[in-house]
Amino acid sequence: MRNFVSSKCLVFFSAYMKERRIIGIDPGLAHTGFGIIDCENSRISLVSYGVIETSSNDSHEVRLLYIYNKLLAILNEFRPTEAEMETLFFARNTTSALAVAEAKGVVNLCLVQQAIPIFMYSPNQIKCAVTGTKSADKDTVARYVQLLLNLKHPPRPDHAADALAGAITHFHSTLSA
Repeated sequence: MRNFVSSKCLVFFSAYMKERRIIGIDPGLAHTGFGIIDCENSRISLVSYGVIETSSNDSHEVRLLYIYNKLLAILNEFRPTEAEMETLFFARNTTSALAVAEAKGVVNLCLVQQAIPIFMYSPNQIKCAVTGTKSADKDTVARYVQLLLNLKHPPRPDHAADALAGAITHFHSTLSA
C-alpha cells in the first residue's frame, strides 16, 4: 500500500518542520490503541496514549462509528501532523481479520478527512526498530517503549504500547529523510 505522501514530499515536509507530532494507531474493533509523541530534531517525548474501547453489546456499525467519533476527538485535541499504522497480518482467524480491516478503514477515513499523512509499517519492522529484533514479544516491546520515552512504567494496555512503538518507528524511519 502506498503512503499518503511521496518520499520527496516527506523530505521537503521534514526539512521545514522541525517539530512534528506523530500519532501511532493500533486498530481493532474491540480495542483501538493510540499513542502520540512529539518530535523535535532527534528527540521524542510522550504526549498521550490510550485505548478506544467498544462494547461487544453494541452492533458492529455502532462500534465502528464510536471508533470514528473518539478518534476524531483525539485528532482535534492533539493535532498530530503525521500518522502511523501497522500493516495487517493475520495467520488464521479470518473473522477477526475482517473486523480489524473494517476498523482500519474507519481510522484511514478519519485521518484522510483531517489531511493527516498515513505511513504503514509491518509488525516485524516495528519490533526491529524499537527492540532490535523481530522476535520480540509484547512485554519486550512495551519495556523498550518505556525506555525510549523515559517513562516510569511500561505503557499499558498492549494496544497503546503497540501504537507508541509504531509512532517511534515512524520517527526513526524519517530521521534520515
